[in-house]
Amino acid sequence: MREQVLLRSDVIDEEIVTGPANWGAVFAMSLCVFVLIASEFMPVSLLTPIAADLHLTEGQAGQAISVSGIFAVLTSLFIASILGSLDRKIVLLSLTGLMLVSGAVVALAPNYAVLMVGRALLGVVIGGFWSMSTATVMRLVPEDAVSRALATLNGGNALAATVAAPLGSFLGELIGWRGSFFCIVPMAALAICWQAVTLPRMHGGGGTAATASFRLLGRPPVALGMAAILFLFMGQFALFTYLRPFLETVTQVDISTLSLLLLIVGIAGLVGTAFIGHVLVRSLYGTVTVVPLVLAAIGIGLTILGGSTTAVAVLLCLWGLVGTPAPVGWGTWLSRTLPEDAEAGGGLMVATIQFAITMGATVGGHLLDMSGYQATFATSALLLLLAATLAFVCWFATGSRNVPKS
Repeated sequence: MREQVLLRSDVIDEEIVTGPANWGAVFAMSLCVFVLIASEFMPVSLLTPIAADLHLTEGQAGQAISVSGIFAVLTSLFIASILGSLDRKIVLLSLTGLMLVSGAVVALAPNYAVLMVGRALLGVVIGGFWSMSTATVMRLVPEDAVSRALATLNGGNALAATVAAPLGSFLGELIGWRGSFFCIVPMAALAICWQAVTLPRMHGGGGTAATASFRLLGRPPVALGMAAILFLFMGQFALFTYLRPFLETVTQVDISTLSLLLLIVGIAGLVGTAFIGHVLVRSLYGTVTVVPLVLAAIGIGLTILGGSTTAVAVLLCLWGLVGTPAPVGWGTWLSRTLPEDAEAGGGLMVATIQFAITMGATVGGHLLDMSGYQATFATSALLLLLAATLAFVCWFATGSRNVPKS
């Protein structure tokens, strides 16, 4: 095991981790993740009131997630080449500020077009932040702490899933969906302040060619892994984006029960995130293969047992436990598969995920409007089965069933 992390100039320039891990900066980034995830997926818990207020179908309202995904894809692919050697601390602070602006624009949106503009701004933040997250973490902690730091970062994701969805639906009843979105503004301001204090200066390496990410797809394990990620997130968000309409119309729950079910998903996600690091040490590829299989089974189970609140609660608990920590597995895969190309690989991975979320939400919304939730959930299960198959093939293409600790 190396005593320190030493990366190529396109990732870290001359900066190496020689002292203790900068956990303060990791936690500050985790707070930013919390606000970012809350912003990105708040429409899931507020889909119905947004659609009613702006006179949209629920499928159209779901495209608020899709448009952010489109801009996230574009940003993640080109941000490294555009920014060049600009200090990454300045970049992260600027992106967090843009997230604050996005929250205010969405909260004050008088119509669908302005809502989409606010969500597009958020897409820029999503693409920029996530494309640099793995490379940034590798600059903050020693190599043997990267997996734990990535899990900490994803803890912000899990915490947002725990409180944002149920709190969003609850606040939507009290202060409206606009008030719920405006709560993002002070939290983003706090994230800016914390990152400003804790993040070190991090010079870029002079930029990465915009085509560098695509060239990585010439490596078979990378291409297979990215394809598995694509279908995993397509499957997840074809279903999850339209969970509220399903719970209200099929399970027929009231607002308090809806909030409780979403809280169950989030708490289970926190538990899953807390333990995922230990599971990944045993078998990284086994984990990323089994996760989509379990999620596909849950999608089928929801279709069959959707009328039972108890059964739905159990299935959603399992969904949160298994699905929420899934990005940690693929983030760990990225750090170990492309340690010398973390920034380009991160951009490619984020572009893949955001494209998948966009396509999943779009396809799921059209199917929901045209054929009902059964078609949406069945398509989700099929996509997840494809993800499991590709992860399995990637496992053997890599030539190792288990990934060593470091």
